Amino acid sequence: MSITQERKAALIKDYATKDNDTGSPEVQVAILSERIANLTEHFKDHKKDNHSRRGLLKLVSQRRRLLDYLKSRDEQRYQSLIGRLGLRR
Repeated sequence: MSITQERKAALIKDYATKDNDTGSPEVQVAILSERIANLTEHFKDHKKDNHSRRGLLKLVSQRRRLLDYLKSRDEQRYQSLIGRLGLRR
């Protein structure tokens, strides 16, 4: 269900705004989106796993807050990010 270190490093490399960037909203949203996708696949087999479902809802809320923050700070970066990630909205 969690992402591998290699996948996480690849996401950081792809979405980083500068060298050694792990804290920018773009990187955080990309990592959260990967974790959300993994959990969504998990729920296709384990429909009654309500404990993990709660964690999924927390991840979705956290991603939404980061996206709202980014939108309020820089609309261009927000539009670019949701386009790259293929998120609706």
